[in-house]
Amino acid sequence: MCNPPFFESIEEAGLNPKTSCGGTYEEMVCPGGEKAFITRIIEDSAVLQQSFRWYTSMVGRKVNLKFLISKLRELGVTIVKTTEFVQGKTCRWGLAWSFVPPSKKIITPHVTEKNVLSFMLEGIQRQVSAIQLLQSTEYFFQAGGASCKLNASSFTVDITASTEHCNALLNNEVKHLDEVSSCSNVEKAPSNLSFRVSVFQQMPGTLLVKGSLQHRDSPLSGLFSSLIQQLEASLRHKFCREKTGSEVETGLSIYVLTTEA
Repeated sequence: MCNPPFFESIEEAGLNPKTSCGGTYEEMVCPGGEKAFITRIIEDSAVLQQSFRWYTSMVGRKVNLKFLISKLRELGVTIVKTTEFVQGKTCRWGLAWSFVPPSKKIITPHVTEKNVLSFMLEGIQRQVSAIQLLQSTEYFFQAGGASCKLNASSFTVDITASTEHCNALLNNEVKHLDEVSSCSNVEKAPSNLSFRVSVFQQMPGTLLVKGSLQHRDSPLSGLFSSLIQQLEASLRHKFCREKTGSEVETGLSIYVLTTEA
């Protein structure tokens, strides 16, 4: 990975008044500029080849990008990717290449099951806390007969459910409160489904709910996604207010992107 010295001389670095160059001479200047610098990396990569999966570099001039792509093709590199970075009036390009052919993975239904699922709840009244959401999550699963253990300090609920409980939750078969209390200690057998629900405060009025499957080899793991979807629908119905037309038109709704490691 490289952010190369872009210029052949320090004088060249100051030619464009719209570009702010705050680096040292060693950082910004080299013989031949970025074109020669990245060419040497490409030539080195042709020797190292599959020792690394990806080689990447920033490119400051589009004319150099075209030359470097041609250089890669000349060396027989078939996997070449480019992208563009725009910050204000400054434009840069990213160049990536690889000698490692993409692997063809055989994806089975078991592999495609995700063991971490999350959803965002927006438009929640500000007085609603993460603990209230956890308590509602606990009650939702207890109402299906599942065993729940709420940890207020870590903002988590650990759930263990049998086949019967999963079916009851998916079919909206809610038990009465006296029946719920009698089902509070479900045995953690290998055949049962065990997972954790965590709640994170993102900003006032927005909470992130994440479900994590504890034992992926459980025969009930395929029901995990459906249960989290049911939970989401229940919490949205209880806590999320409908957006008004004025909010939609003025773009006041906030979207948060989460990633899963």
